[in-house]
Amino acid sequence: MTESINELNKAKQAPDVEGVLPIFHTRWSPRSFTDREVSKADLAKVFEAARWAASSFNEQPWRFLVGTRNSTAYQKIFDSLMPFNQQWAYAAPVLILGTARTKFSHNGTPNRVALFDLGAASSYLTLQAAALGLVAHQMGGFEPDAARKAFAIPEDYIFGSVIALGYQGEPAALPNEQFLAQELAPRQRKPLKDFVFSAWGESADLG
Repeated sequence: MTESINELNKAKQAPDVEGVLPIFHTRWSPRSFTDREVSKADLAKVFEAARWAASSFNEQPWRFLVGTRNSTAYQKIFDSLMPFNQQWAYAAPVLILGTARTKFSHNGTPNRVALFDLGAASSYLTLQAAALGLVAHQMGGFEPDAARKAFAIPEDYIFGSVIALGYQGEPAALPNEQFLAQELAPRQRKPLKDFVFSAWGESADLG
């Protein structure tokens, strides 16, 4: 890893908070990838982490379509991306499409939290990737209809994100100044008082 990547990751690191796992503060979503392939063993590990996410009724509604570079699945996922994302995601060695079944298997009724559960599994996946020295970038910018048609995905499945997965590349390798500026921009998060309430719009007292 080059010094410029080290400097960038240091700048992106959130302030440490005692008792919070460090990986939450170091994980972020680069757009620059190297051409280094991800091993099947590491791919299995990130999906193993996703497997153990909590879900309503233990339904585990998530289904992931994974494509590695030069595979048919990779090309189908890539082709579904918006042109904006295609400009940088082509460098990622792995593309993953997340979907979730919107009906419970035990009674066929609607599962209103299916997308929530897929998000939890995807979050576990990205954190495990970070623990392995990989980076992941989730994208909402893709065409669900194109992906559904390409993979013949049943209508009772809803889409989450496409995840680009691989090893972090140099920021300078990005194709234009807009992407570079986004790569170098400071990480920002709302303070707890803005989203943890004791009554609607009233910040909770967390000490």
